[in-house]
Amino acid sequence: MPSEGRCWETLQALRNSSKGRLCYHRDWLLRGESKQESQHTESMALQSSRGIRVEGCIRMYELVHRMKGTEGLRQWQEEQERKVRALSEMASEQLKRFDELKELKQHKEFQDLREVIEKSTREALGHQEKLKAEHRHRAKILNLKLREAEQQRLKQAEQERLRREEGQVRLRSLYTLQEEVLQLNQQLDTSEQHKDLLKVDLAAFRTRGNQLCSLVSGIIRTTSESGYPTAENQAEAERALQEMRDLLRNLGQEITRACEDKKRQDEEEAQAKLQASQTHQGPGPHTQSQVPTQGPGGTRNEDLQVKVQDSTMQWYQQLQDASAQCVLAFEGLTSSKDSQAKKIKMDLQKAATIPVSQISTIAGSKLKEVFDKIHSLLSGKPVQSGGRSVSVTLNPQGLDFVQYKLAEKFVKQGEEEVASHHEAAFPIAVVASGIWALHPRVGDLILAHLHKKCPYSVPFYPAFKEGMALEDYQRMLGYQVKDSKVEQQDNFLKRMSGMIRLYAAIIQLRWPYGNQQEIHPHGLNHGWRWLAQILNMEPLSDVTATLLFDFLEVCGNALMKQYQVQFWKMILLIKEDYFPRIEAITSSGQMGSFIRLKQFLEKCLQRKEIPVPKGFLTSSFWRS
Repeated sequence: MPSEGRCWETLQALRNSSKGRLCYHRDWLLRGESKQESQHTESMALQSSRGIRVEGCIRMYELVHRMKGTEGLRQWQEEQERKVRALSEMASEQLKRFDELKELKQHKEFQDLREVIEKSTREALGHQEKLKAEHRHRAKILNLKLREAEQQRLKQAEQERLRREEGQVRLRSLYTLQEEVLQLNQQLDTSEQHKDLLKVDLAAFRTRGNQLCSLVSGIIRTTSESGYPTAENQAEAERALQEMRDLLRNLGQEITRACEDKKRQDEEEAQAKLQASQTHQGPGPHTQSQVPTQGPGGTRNEDLQVKVQDSTMQWYQQLQDASAQCVLAFEGLTSSKDSQAKKIKMDLQKAATIPVSQISTIAGSKLKEVFDKIHSLLSGKPVQSGGRSVSVTLNPQGLDFVQYKLAEKFVKQGEEEVASHHEAAFPIAVVASGIWALHPRVGDLILAHLHKKCPYSVPFYPAFKEGMALEDYQRMLGYQVKDSKVEQQDNFLKRMSGMIRLYAAIIQLRWPYGNQQEIHPHGLNHGWRWLAQILNMEPLSDVTATLLFDFLEVCGNALMKQYQVQFWKMILLIKEDYFPRIEAITSSGQMGSFIRLKQFLEKCLQRKEIPVPKGFLTSSFWRS
């Protein structure tokens, strides 16, 4: 309609006018500011249909305008989103280009670095090849020098071996010379019984004999410390031996002449007496107390001896010589500077000594394991020690070294372990006895070590010789001397007691798993001999009483069963004849050991039985 078109034009004109920019509420007619105005407006609105149309046009216009604004906003948003997507795509493309550029740069740097490395490698290889060539040249020169050095070493080793063999031969010859000199010197001592017949002074013969013995001993000691004896040493010892023979021959001639003179004199006196009287004079023979020397029979002289019997002294010297020869046999192993040889020596020493240290009052089954391990080691079989396999075959001198160290450790256990714990003597002794039966040389070395540390186990009372240092004499007696200080008497007696107890246990025990038909390698007959010889020698204060008590307490029961009546005769002899001799030399401060021995034997005589020693191994021990 034309009127409606004009309305739209009118509205558009009003919007474009200055009032069209004013803000107003289009529904003010509906809300009104007062009741009157509302009523008035409503009446006006009802009355004017034109106003209604105008209002409708206004509202329609606003709706259209709002819709246009919304559509414009939507289009703007879409435009913005499109721009954002475009910017995002552009940024993504730029990032890709940046990554490509970065990757290209990295590749280039990597390529440059690889070229540098390859160049350095080529240079290093070239330098290495140059060094290899120089090394080959030097190695060639060094090998030539090493071959020359090895040839020189082999030559020196051969010379040393020949020198050592010659030295060992000379040393054995010196030992033989020394043994003969000592035996000849003992023969000089036996001439004491003829001193009343001789017109010459025996002291001069004995003094010269002792000087010759000291001379030979000094030669051996000096050569042992410095190496091996030379031909000059041997010649000097041979001259000393020849002089000793001449000395003994001269003395024998003097004794022969004196005996002939005495014989003629006795014959003359006998003829005179026969002519003077036909009657017999003098009381009947005096009955002497009997003391066995090597067994249940035999007698002793009324005057006790100070020195040991010749046969026992020879036995003692033979054992010491065997021990010295054993030391020489493994000297190369102990003196070697080679690290491998030192390691072998240490492993062998541990394998030999650690099992002995483990022996105590452990159960019989564990004791058998210890025995088997020691036996295997001595038999050349490999044993485990310290997590490594050890065998005496690793070194030609390994067996000699192990035998010596094993024997030394057994005696040291007696000196230390048994001295502190008396019951430990029996398990240690039964293992030592079993090893002794299977390996006799170990037994000889045990005796040699025992005699050297405890001379009373021979029995042997070392005599002080002229010119001997006091400390050396104290060591010969068994005392420990450190920094010129001698150990206390109590500690000395404790160590001697431990070793005698171990010896007394060894002679009566046998390894239960061995051949029981074989003879004990060092049985009770040696204990009987020791006891008899002790009683045939003058007692020593404190020492004799202590060792007699320890010996009888450990093996008295076994000796009683073996020798029966003869044993009790010996006990009575100790009580009636030997006790007064011990008491006579014992001071008031040393009476403890004597009283202990006396009370022990008196109780045994009263009960007519020697008790079984405490800790003795019974059948139940081996079943445990």
